[in-house]
Amino acid sequence: MSLINHVLSYIHMKRCLNDTIFNQLSEFAEEQGIRIYVIGGFVRDCLLDNPGKDIDIVVEGSGIDFARKLASRLGNIKVNYFKNFGTAMFKYKGIEFEFVGARKESYSRNSRKPIVEDGSLKDDQDRRDFTINAMALSLNKNNFGKLIDPFNGLKDLDDRIIKTPLDPDKTFSDDPLRMLRAIRFATRLNFEIEENSYKSIHNNRERLKIISNERISDELNKIILTKKPSRGIKMLESTGLLQIFFPEFQNLKGIESVDGKKHKDNFYHTLEVLDRLSVKTDDLWLRWAAILHDIGKPVTKKYDPETGWTFHGHDFVGSKMVYNIFKKLKLPLNEKMKFVQKLVLLHLRPIALVQDIVSDSAIRRMIFEAGDDIDDLMLLCEADITSKNDLKVKKYLNNFKHVREKIKEIEEKDSIRNFQPPVRGDEIIKTFQLTAGPVVGEIKDAIKEAILSGEIPNEREAAWKFMLKLGKERGLG
Repeated sequence: MSLINHVLSYIHMKRCLNDTIFNQLSEFAEEQGIRIYVIGGFVRDCLLDNPGKDIDIVVEGSGIDFARKLASRLGNIKVNYFKNFGTAMFKYKGIEFEFVGARKESYSRNSRKPIVEDGSLKDDQDRRDFTINAMALSLNKNNFGKLIDPFNGLKDLDDRIIKTPLDPDKTFSDDPLRMLRAIRFATRLNFEIEENSYKSIHNNRERLKIISNERISDELNKIILTKKPSRGIKMLESTGLLQIFFPEFQNLKGIESVDGKKHKDNFYHTLEVLDRLSVKTDDLWLRWAAILHDIGKPVTKKYDPETGWTFHGHDFVGSKMVYNIFKKLKLPLNEKMKFVQKLVLLHLRPIALVQDIVSDSAIRRMIFEAGDDIDDLMLLCEADITSKNDLKVKKYLNNFKHVREKIKEIEEKDSIRNFQPPVRGDEIIKTFQLTAGPVVGEIKDAIKEAILSGEIPNEREAAWKFMLKLGKERGLG
């Protein structure tokens, strides 16, 4: 590690600890006769000159007792206790502190839940997942601010390496979730996973099956929310982890050729769409729509000697697959899932529009179907233009610009987004002295279709006249 980086790291550490709260912690620990240390992510990010607002404190003693007494000293702050884990947490001056007693851990083969015993700082550092997360800063009076780095995490930080402090096979077998964490940190920090650690992830991939889908999805979502999520997903695929928990995505990979005609690799196409979209939005569920927009292609893939490869109906089939994927991965089965379903179902609509002369009627229908999600749909579809032909991409994006202008124009004129027919069902019943039934619905649908096609404006008077005309034609009233 270079001398200049040593100096910069020292400066970053001192800057991070230049806060009265750390001095208060140090003084209180001295009074209590207890040794305490900042450890983990805060130290890592501090050395990267990007300190966070979550601080983990290791206490050589009871973390819960120390947190309770300290909170009382600071002003009766509310403390959340997690006795099963021996941890306590509170917020102070916008910073979240978590206190845990130093401990050592051992694992059984069939569980990632460790057997915990009291231990020293060294024991606590031994159990950490990666060298860059095992560094500690002393908050003790005799060596305040000293970096305690038994596994050369500072060098790995400088070399941009993710590496386990102990044997990676033991680290990943003991707690297989660490394999996903390795990929998540490598993606987020733009680091490389050390070669032996990377091989160990592949070798221990089957161990992931003891991890709950909730924990897997939590890590997956963090990878999806990184600046360039494709990097992490490629690592999930190459290590064999993706096949274990998300085979539907894995199934997108590959190219088939018949009579010299090939289709594109939809796995890598999807990753390109995801990265292009991620430049424009950090909305997790819109990014999920990018991931799943072509998920129905393996199921619908067919070869036609005349037209080549087709994926007819993959939008509809894919939207139907969303529910089962979300359910299996323990993702929310609420409006977020419905949002992803809708965008997967509609993702071909804007592309179809830019290929032809755009009619007002087609724009109205798309606005009506997409509702408040029309802007997100357009973002997804623009990201979906991934041709290697730059002229073709430029042409499509220019056409999309025209479609956006038409959307704005028609919205301002017709107020189609989320509209309801201007005539209510009870008014139709009263006017034509009907009882509730299919005829009422048919009239409402006819009014809606007339508005969407541009036959009548989206106004009550025009809709009322159209309703009376329909009634007369049907011999009603």
